[in-house]
Amino acid sequence: MLKRILTGYINSALSRAEYDKLEDGTFSGRIPGCKGVIAFGSTLRECENELESTLEDWIFVGIKLGHTLPVIDGFDLNKDPAHESVASM
Repeated sequence: MLKRILTGYINSALSRAEYDKLEDGTFSGRIPGCKGVIAFGSTLRECENELESTLEDWIFVGIKLGHTLPVIDGFDLNKDPAHESVASM
């Protein structure tokens, strides 16, 4: 269950990603609402891969440090699955 929630969260966040082509021909990417999640790459594909990796690290650090993460498309990583009732699943 947790794996599906995490995968859904990542996919939803990445679907919101915004990319820019920079003056030097490289790319930057960011995810609105996910403060500090930004990546760069020499190609768009490289930038997308870096952004996904950055997002994953951001999520894990945020969870470990107890930060409140934004709810994205109904995916809420702030809930403790051990305390969720069966009725809500």
